[in-house]
Amino acid sequence: MNQLQLHCQCHLWKRRTPSGELPDDFARYGSDMASIVGELDIPQLPEFGPDTDRDVRLGALKSAAESSWIARGMFGYNILHYDDVVAFLRDKRWYSAVGLISDMQVVTNEQYKARPRRTSILSADGDEHVRLRRLVAPAFNPRSADRLRPFMAEVMNSLIDPVAEVGSCEFVASICEPYPIPIICELLGAPKEDWKLFSRVASDILRIFNGNIDRDAELIMRAQDDLDEYVRMLIDSRRTQPREDLLTDLIAAEEEGDRLTTDELVTMVEAVIIGGTDTTRNQLGLAISVFARHPDQWSLLAEQPELAPRAVEEVMRYFGAVRATGRYATEDIEYRGVLFPKGTIVFPTMGVANYDESVFPEPETFDIAREPVGQPQLTFGSGIHYCLGASLARAELQVALPLLARRMPNLRLTAEAEFKPATSGIFGVDKLPIAFDAGN
Repeated sequence: MNQLQLHCQCHLWKRRTPSGELPDDFARYGSDMASIVGELDIPQLPEFGPDTDRDVRLGALKSAAESSWIARGMFGYNILHYDDVVAFLRDKRWYSAVGLISDMQVVTNEQYKARPRRTSILSADGDEHVRLRRLVAPAFNPRSADRLRPFMAEVMNSLIDPVAEVGSCEFVASICEPYPIPIICELLGAPKEDWKLFSRVASDILRIFNGNIDRDAELIMRAQDDLDEYVRMLIDSRRTQPREDLLTDLIAAEEEGDRLTTDELVTMVEAVIIGGTDTTRNQLGLAISVFARHPDQWSLLAEQPELAPRAVEEVMRYFGAVRATGRYATEDIEYRGVLFPKGTIVFPTMGVANYDESVFPEPETFDIAREPVGQPQLTFGSGIHYCLGASLARAELQVALPLLARRMPNLRLTAEAEFKPATSGIFGVDKLPIAFDAGN
């Protein structure tokens, strides 16, 4: 019997406790029984350090995926094949591990440890998540994002104008960083001059994913407090002066008499600000770093801007800003004949699943004219935690990329791109020095 098709035979349950006694029931000893999945003959991933090169990490994961749909890592199990990643993301028994991030790191800052944890739609699961999603989903429909497309083009052109005559820039600072902020401000009805606050707090709060909370605790807490104070002020203002914006829609959101509380509104708006700024600017930088290495594709996009929707999907498949996510088992779960005990942590690895050749033919080829295969790239996730702001992110990138391709012809790197640490929760480019033909 192949161990990857291992079935939970009775003898596997009869594992002994450290004292030598058989457990009364499996669930009580779930954490001790991880050897059930641990007994699989599967690839063991190297112990990646914070400075491990991203290509080394991805290479190791892709290599593991050639022989197995699952691999053993430092903190849990990486799920590597497309269909399996989708299955784990859609199985509601696997809860988001976002709330466990602090617990998985050494944190000595007592003030940080004492702070109460608030549940947001990013970390909620079960009935709570269903309720929040049901209430707010209508406010995030594609029509709301499409309404902002002319403003997106205006913002992007205003960022290109100062560098167009020069023919060079550091793309991250000049374009990526400032691009999504005015759009989020417009979406929420916030003053445009507040973009620097949005940018700072989004970057600092997301440090919780960078693997060094102890070092960054003070910055994270300060950003959380600043954002909390700002959002509450914005909500109070909108309640007395409603407008045609997302915040007014969220305040008015109601179903069968149910509404968001003030605290829920705060966490929802904060999720929009953080998720809507950092993901888009990082994905845009990654897109340009790819196009700079594929000049034929850049020229094609300039000539055929109607390819923008396909180009966005291909960029996110080929080099996505969100490459994996964490889930933990809320009960003993059997999948493909393998038993995952309650508490087991898995990492559905979208960045590898997006290269699954059983779904995407010739996955190593970057092709913005790639024919749709009927199955989406997974950078936005899948299942109940599918990115709520996907329509907005798609619109921002679909507007930006063809504009950039037209106004920055003959795109090229003038030095090697500098990337964020591979441990970053939202991966991206730190510096991207580019040149192009001026005057467009």
